Amino acid sequence: MADKVNLSIDQGATFSVDFVVNTSDGDTADLTDYTGAGQIRKTYTSNSATSFAISLFANGTVRASLTANQTGSLTEARYVYDVELTDTTDGVVTRIVEGVATINPQVTR
Repeated sequence: MADKVNLSIDQGATFSVDFVVNTSDGDTADLTDYTGAGQIRKTYTSNSATSFAISLFANGTVRASLTANQTGSLTEARYVYDVELTDTTDGVVTRIVEGVATINPQVTR
């Protein structure tokens, strides 16, 4: 089951958030054989999405990032998002985190 984490994202600003993946024993996960993907959408059924850039680190950290241009194209609202990892050795996909992302409006343009 994925962790539930709500995000607050400033429109027009660079954004990144880190998540730490642990094994069932509580140790940090070895992400060597994994790739990541994540998206933010207005609703679960929306056809359009903005994709996070996903970086994986040896210490079990997953970083999800959006550029200032990406956050600038999102309107003030609540969105849904998730981040998934794929094990490249067997193709198993695991959702590690999901939640609501609130876009805070930008004043400076």
